[in-house]
Amino acid sequence: MSKVRVGIIGAGRIGKIHADNLLRMAEAEIVAISDLYANEELKAWASERGISMVTTDSSELIGHPDIDAVFICSSTDTHVPLIIQAAEAGKHVFCEKPVSMDVSKTKEALVAVDKAGVKLQIGFNRRFDHNFKRLRELVAQNRVGVPHLVKITSRDPNPPSPEYIKVSGGIFMDMAIHDFDMARFISGSEVETVYTQGAVLIDPVIGELGDYDTAVTTLTFTSGALAIIDNSRRAVYGYDQRVEVFGSRGAASAENDYPNTVTVSDEMGVVRDKPLHFFLERYNEAYVEETRMFIGSVLHNHPLQVEGNDGLQAELIALAAKQSAKLGRPVKLSELI
Repeated sequence: MSKVRVGIIGAGRIGKIHADNLLRMAEAEIVAISDLYANEELKAWASERGISMVTTDSSELIGHPDIDAVFICSSTDTHVPLIIQAAEAGKHVFCEKPVSMDVSKTKEALVAVDKAGVKLQIGFNRRFDHNFKRLRELVAQNRVGVPHLVKITSRDPNPPSPEYIKVSGGIFMDMAIHDFDMARFISGSEVETVYTQGAVLIDPVIGELGDYDTAVTTLTFTSGALAIIDNSRRAVYGYDQRVEVFGSRGAASAENDYPNTVTVSDEMGVVRDKPLHFFLERYNEAYVEETRMFIGSVLHNHPLQVEGNDGLQAELIALAAKQSAKLGRPVKLSELI
């Protein structure tokens, strides 16, 4: 195999991002795109990129003999059946997070992948961010010693629409799930207990939909270390993404990314530009890198850096967080297994 031939299911914003990133890679070729609402506009978009096959039938794409790997970028409720179908067809799979909102269903998908012997990478792109990768390297190199505390700040510039919140799974499954994965990734340890407090401080409609727009979560790892994660759906100054790890030998931290490093100092004060505005700007290169690593893994049989179990563990933490906020007490992951 000199190239990985890819089919993409779901041609929304994230599907098109993956498509454009794949087109930049000499080792990848996009054979087909599937979308339930494929229209002339999508066909024109695909044609401009040299993608000849556009279909509304994902089964046609998965069954295509020239496709080696499938990118699943469709709605969350379709992930598990598509993963199982792709695995049974012998296709490697890249799937956006979360795998599902039902742990038992996610486990079914992982069993199918294991049985078929194909690869499954989950779209936790922040692991591939240049800042957070460096933090993980420092922990692995024992530069901060034994981790004691991980602190993560993750705040969006604006809340999503009520229509999105209705189907997203809520702040823990949609937004904070990235931070739950990051806590495991940075610490190198598994989560044992989750304690979350949630509030509605930004938009009462979010509360009416049964969700929160502000939350603080404390994780207890099996190692005994702790993580503190704060989430907000609205930071007026932009996309706030910071991580610190504190250990027995010191600390390391990653700050926000900015459009430039210029600061202006005058009699009014010292100012600089706001952080990069949202995830497409902040994590643009991380999206490229996660795709590149997946293609390399399929082509050269390298180990995946984000596997199906990582998706499962993040889901368990998200569900525990949701339950903890509702019950007002810590929840052990063992209660959900």
